Amino acid sequence: MNGLAIEAKGLFKAFDGKTAVDGVDIAVPQGSIYGILGPNGAGKTTTLRMLLGIIDPDAGERSLLGHSEPLEAAGRVGYLPEERGLYPSMTARESIAFMGALRGLPLSIGRTRGAGLLRDNGLGDYVDKPIKSLSKGMAQTVQLFGTIVHKPGLIVLDEPFSGLDAINQGRLETLIREQAASGTTVIFSTHVIAHAERLCERVAIIAGGRIRFEGTVADARDRLRPQVRLRTRVADGGWRTALPAGTTRDDGIWQFELPSSGIEPLLKALIDGGAGIEELSIERPGLHDAFVAIAGEAAARQMQEQATR
Repeated sequence: MNGLAIEAKGLFKAFDGKTAVDGVDIAVPQGSIYGILGPNGAGKTTTLRMLLGIIDPDAGERSLLGHSEPLEAAGRVGYLPEERGLYPSMTARESIAFMGALRGLPLSIGRTRGAGLLRDNGLGDYVDKPIKSLSKGMAQTVQLFGTIVHKPGLIVLDEPFSGLDAINQGRLETLIREQAASGTTVIFSTHVIAHAERLCERVAIIAGGRIRFEGTVADARDRLRPQVRLRTRVADGGWRTALPAGTTRDDGIWQFELPSSGIEPLLKALIDGGAGIEELSIERPGLHDAFVAIAGEAAARQMQEQATR
């Protein structure tokens, strides 16, 4: 497998003659946290379902934990679908144990591990509470524990942060990091860029059913030049000719891309010209900026609207 938990090449899927996924290539290293970023409708869920073998691609190849037939590895996978579903009358512990049993874990072990997961995450008071008595976020957390109770080698989460409040989002981020630290591979889809930027080592940016970028977060950000913000005591002077083309000024702040020659020649020109530097900072573009440059402003705007709903 060359150190890959998931590998896909040229995945294509259409529904009723409409292309949903168009030639997707993905490589997920073992033990990594990998994010698939894109607005709703971009093809994220269809891609995950093809990788897992829930649906078959119309074309392309895939490998899951070394198996060309993904369902052969189902027992080693934990999957949290976008559509949540638990039996309302089941207790939290029984729900976790039941989900583990679906992956081959004995119920008795599932009950013990389920109670442990709840207690270790500050939810010990909810062990024997029925699902119908829990908040939406708490129930989603229980379903997440059911996804990992059988200790899978690969965890696949489809929009896992959707509907969670800030506390439960933080709890989920911590759990994802802990799973990766133990050697488990985690892949998740999201339309919230901040989660991917905080968690992921590698990402795939998908829009319109096509992968627009696949690689490390650092490589995505490096597609854009760092931005320089400059405030000077003197508003005008010969030193202004040293500012790069495309420089803008707003509320007394000059802003421009870091020149390819670096900041030192510019600093010398500013000092020699008597600009009177009051503030100077170099800001590396974030993943959001990279997403806009790669997928376009329309896709980024759609993501932002979905994230604030």
